[in-house]
Amino acid sequence: MVPDSSSLYQIETRIRAALQAPLPGGDAHVSLAPRPRRGWRPGHVPDGAQPAAGLVLLYLRGEVPHLLLTVRSGALPRHGGQVSLPGGRVEPAESIPAAALREAAEEVGVEPDRVRLLGRLSPLYVFVSDFALHPVVGVAAAHPPFRPRSAEVGRVLEVPLATLLEARGRPRRGFICRPETLVRAPYFEVCGERVWGATAMILSELLTMLGAAPMRVAG
Repeated sequence: MVPDSSSLYQIETRIRAALQAPLPGGDAHVSLAPRPRRGWRPGHVPDGAQPAAGLVLLYLRGEVPHLLLTVRSGALPRHGGQVSLPGGRVEPAESIPAAALREAAEEVGVEPDRVRLLGRLSPLYVFVSDFALHPVVGVAAAHPPFRPRSAEVGRVLEVPLATLLEARGRPRRGFICRPETLVRAPYFEVCGERVWGATAMILSELLTMLGAAPMRVAG
């Protein structure tokens, strides 16, 4: 487990080392995957899925390591109101890291030249939107001056990494009603918001890489 007193430098060092080894990928994703998850298999991304990128941004607020999440605007046609990473579609001829930085700049005003990219986590197939989501981990040495774009972002969540570790360690199971299907959706709560779906699965991989213990979903 990552100790509460870990510095951002120590966390960055752990992530860099973990990125040199085989990633936990599907094994970490499956613990927070909704069930049944139609069209998804752990570690598998179908050919032809549209590439998307998301920025997993770590930074210091005061002396405390934090991670950036957003609550998507409720007016958006897809995933409105859900907790998310800054991110979106990869444009033609654009690299995945460049797309992650561009989307973070557009959505919350993070300046790309202030972010030091560490590498990419495992891609995750999002069936609902047919996206292959590629998470990119970055570190900002100083607290970014966030400027959320209201058309896309309803709220910025600045989550202490220790809080995220604690919340991920005690997830609950909720339910989503879809036509002819009741979906069991594991989630954990941070800053008064439920984190579930692709965002929770991506964060599960990150925290597994940092040494978080395996978990059991309650409820």
